[in-house]
Amino acid sequence: MKTKEARIYDTFGHLIMTILSLLAIIPIILMVISSATDNASLLQNGYSFFPEKWSLFAYEWVFKSNSSVVMRAYGMSFLLTAVGVSSSLVITTLLAYGLSKKGLPLRGLLTFLVFFTMLFNGGLVPTYINYTNIFHVKDTFAGLLVPGLLMNAFNVLLMKSYFVTGVPDEILEAAYIDGAGEFKTMYSVALPMAKPIIATIGMFVGIAYWNDWNNGYIYLVKNTDLYSIQNLLNRLMQNIQALSQNASSLTNASQGLAQIPTATVRMAMATLGILPVVAIYPFIQKNFVKGITLGGVKG
Repeated sequence: MKTKEARIYDTFGHLIMTILSLLAIIPIILMVISSATDNASLLQNGYSFFPEKWSLFAYEWVFKSNSSVVMRAYGMSFLLTAVGVSSSLVITTLLAYGLSKKGLPLRGLLTFLVFFTMLFNGGLVPTYINYTNIFHVKDTFAGLLVPGLLMNAFNVLLMKSYFVTGVPDEILEAAYIDGAGEFKTMYSVALPMAKPIIATIGMFVGIAYWNDWNNGYIYLVKNTDLYSIQNLLNRLMQNIQALSQNASSLTNASQGLAQIPTATVRMAMATLGILPVVAIYPFIQKNFVKGITLGGVKG
């Protein structure tokens, strides 16, 4: 039975977490409601949880004026996320499992080199020159897949810590005694026990790929057919902003701008961007909590 002090601490902790959760959820709710608000009403009355007039014209405008482009961008985002998560998990898991082995030669040095990349990098210009002039990823699918996202040092160290703390050496040694080799032990013993951290890293990488617009902005210059949904929404936002700023100097621009829900379309684009992540997260939440807890222990 909990003491009075323990109940007070629990209540206080629950109150703090409830406040933090509301601070994270309320802006998303307001964004979704604003995306379904009439544009004129939003401009006149401002953002509200109880809009004066509802309207889905922002979504209609996005899909009717750019339906094929939006669908292609969504398909590209799903393809990029699937390939990116699969490739990243393979590379991250192999490296993390190797670094978790105490008998690995130069284990400390290799771990330090991985950690070092979290502190220092070559900067944007050298990175761009290397990827475009040496690896030739410009205007290719690899330009979205490889730079900065394919492997992350934090994910490697998190998974390495999980292998050290969450996979007992006694179980691995039992597999060795039964005649299993290193790859057989990893595949049949270590990986099934590491499902929570694999799901956690997969979610981290998946969100990073889905939300990424920087790689497409930098490395896709001419081949706009490779735009992900984030790149497309960013380009649409730039076009609307440019049209708004130059409406007075462009012929028929004011008439065209009047037909665009300039305020609500921003909210609609943001909602379309986060919708898949919000839909998938509840299915992996359990593994996420367990993986981040055990993987966060120093090992």
